[in-house]
Amino acid sequence: MEMTTVEVLSRGMQCLVDNMGLVEAEHFIATVMREKFDYTKWQRDYFDKKSPEELHSEAVRYAKEHPYHGKAKIVL
Repeated sequence: MEMTTVEVLSRGMQCLVDNMGLVEAEHFIATVMREKFDYTKWQRDYFDKKSPEELHSEAVRYAKEHPYHGKAKIVL
């Protein structure tokens, strides 16, 4: 089932608040809007500069520092 725009925005905002806190989440949104920030372009530029080895080591380090403790959602 596809989410509505309101649901996507609500979940995204909750994710930002949960991980950054309300003030930093609002700061992030204001910066994105003010700078006409293209996250997709930024991400592409960022990752294009990384070697596969760098990406792998960063992913491994992140997984160790942020172990998953929740229950995976099963989508049928």
